Amino acid sequence: MRPLLALLALFWLPQMAVAVECRDQDFEGASYTLCEVLRGEDLRLFHSGPEGAYGSFAKLEDALAAHGETLGFAMNAGMYHRDLSPVGLYVEDGAEVSALVTRDGPGNFGLLPNGVFCIGESFRVIESRAFKDEAPGCRFATQSGPMLLIGGKLHPKLLPGSDSIYIRNGVGVSEDGARAVFAISNDRVNFHSFARLFRDALGLRDALYFDGNISRLYAPSLNRHDGGFPMGPMVGTVVAKG
Repeated sequence: MRPLLALLALFWLPQMAVAVECRDQDFEGASYTLCEVLRGEDLRLFHSGPEGAYGSFAKLEDALAAHGETLGFAMNAGMYHRDLSPVGLYVEDGAEVSALVTRDGPGNFGLLPNGVFCIGESFRVIESRAFKDEAPGCRFATQSGPMLLIGGKLHPKLLPGSDSIYIRNGVGVSEDGARAVFAISNDRVNFHSFARLFRDALGLRDALYFDGNISRLYAPSLNRHDGGFPMGPMVGTVVAKG
């Protein structure tokens, strides 16, 4: 019976909901926290409930608790307007809430090329105009910018000596779409250093910037729960409440 039980355990393992393990890692003298999600885990985007935008990890946790669920980890996931509505494309559970923006513009979002993080059958980070042409099926999607890595190459406008340094967060995906790595810097870094974290330390080819000034992380495995001003879109894994 033991071999059969072991086989069953392997069969069910991808379906089991477990808390995401996050870890701290140094890269070129700066500290980062990384949370890795594998294909098959229940990764979702969140923005609003019946009473409006959640705005915080705590309110999102309360909403999930009503369904016997909790967060394995969570992070802010895209830029937003003053009313917390998403900037650019936002898709939640198959419904488009906000439309794709492909024109250039001010700020980091408009620093083309920007991109979309797509959660479908696999994880993808896709340049926005390529996303428009391809129209991939995404159960969840959030647009942000700039792209950090495009096919293994750094965004051409990221400068190695830039003195624009902030706490920053974003996501990178593996070439096969089987894993997504979410990163937040614990020290102030520039775009060039942050992009090279995904390429040189993590070996990823496509990565997208989420935000800077309001970058926040909820990581129960590290006893971390960042607070601050209300957020717009959030990304996180959902697990059964123990």
